[in-house]
Amino acid sequence: MNIINQQLKKGALEIIVLKIISEEDVYGYELIKKLELYSEQYFSLKEGSLYPILYRLEDKKMLESYQKSFDGERRVPRKYYRITRVGLEWLEKTMDEWYFFQSKIEAILKR
Repeated sequence: MNIINQQLKKGALEIIVLKIISEEDVYGYELIKKLELYSEQYFSLKEGSLYPILYRLEDKKMLESYQKSFDGERRVPRKYYRITRVGLEWLEKTMDEWYFFQSKIEAILKR
């Protein structure tokens, strides 16, 4: 993968992660699988790459986490993430900026 792709992916990950979590609360592994599915395997993260993003978004108050236990065979609770009001507001603003930016790049590249 070239350097431009790496930088674009890195820059887009916070937006993408927040967008997925805005649709429903998820735990880490589930988020990785949704990212792969929705991007047709283009975004394939290891847990070691995802969790720093989640922790950073929590520190910025865009996400909050909670533990959820299940009856039956799984005894260890899973850590779920949900988007906060701050995260939703940032996501809406950033998506608008992203679409505007994308349209300007396309206008130049299609000349």
